Amino acid sequence: MSGPQTEHVMDQRIIQILSDSFTQLLIPGICVTIPLTLISFAFGLVVAAAIALIRTAKTPVLEPLARIYVWIFRGTPALVQLFVIFFGLPSIGIVIDAFPSAVGAYASEALRAAISAVPKGQLEAGLCVGMSWTQTMFRIVLPQAFRTAFPPLFNEFISLVKNTSLASSITVYEMFMSARRIAARTSE
Repeated sequence: MSGPQTEHVMDQRIIQILSDSFTQLLIPGICVTIPLTLISFAFGLVVAAAIALIRTAKTPVLEPLARIYVWIFRGTPALVQLFVIFFGLPSIGIVIDAFPSAVGAYASEALRAAISAVPKGQLEAGLCVGMSWTQTMFRIVLPQAFRTAFPPLFNEFISLVKNTSLASSITVYEMFMSARRIAARTSE
């Protein structure tokens, strides 16, 4: 049995595997991968905004700490970060469940750069009309910065979707782990 008949049998087998596996991939995707991405992005955005504001304000004590934070998180692979959080922190008494351990923050540099791209005159104008630094940042500077930061933040979101597969290495049963199990079961 060779040629077109073999290809037809293989095509039918692949179609059967895909139809049998669709819900096994869809459910972890909907229940774990999508929430993990959205939670990671929301958490990351909050942390990124705080770090970017600290770095922009140039506070003598906090700015160097924020710079070190950015250096560590941008300079180490996500898998290493997951392993340290999931396997390393319990050794010093901090135990975090697998799902929250997969949450991280990477977008602070994009926000810091976007804040820096807003002309300084905008901040000065807010201060001149009697707004505090915080009011000026939240009402004038950050809305403009988020518009500038949208493309790199969207790239971070796409990277997060792809990086959720790393969570399978710390026992989070997401779409990639489900696909690996299906491949192992159906491969010949």
